[in-house]
Amino acid sequence: MNPNTSIRAIMTTRLMTVDPDDTVYKIKEIFDTHQFHHLPVVNPGQVLVGIISKEDLLKLERLADVEQVGGNPGSDTFRHLSARDIMTEFPMHLEPEDSVGLAADIFLANKFHALPIVEDNALIGLITTHDLLKYSFESPLADSITIY
Repeated sequence: MNPNTSIRAIMTTRLMTVDPDDTVYKIKEIFDTHQFHHLPVVNPGQVLVGIISKEDLLKLERLADVEQVGGNPGSDTFRHLSARDIMTEFPMHLEPEDSVGLAADIFLANKFHALPIVEDNALIGLITTHDLLKYSFESPLADSITIY
């Protein structure tokens, strides 16, 4: 793996996003029907305003289960919440020409698993720890390394 490779070369660009006013029900449905774990929150113009992880939603569901005994767990809690209520605001982000080495350092130092990629104030991609692992094991250097 070349740590100087730009993020642009390996980032995910086909993203699903939500609006800050989208409901938690919509967010739950997206996570339930797709295999990804991070959902950027954007304003019109694709301006990044937050990010929601699947773990954020799971924590909310556990809290709602504790608050509700019997019936439909958390139904009242979910009805009044939107993306803006549960997102991490102003998440750390990178630019497409930043290096994969920088992304790896940020992941390790902060225990993040995804970083939005922003160019000219617009969200254009996302890089995840999965992207870095995939890149590492598909690179020519990986072929020359013997793993015991």
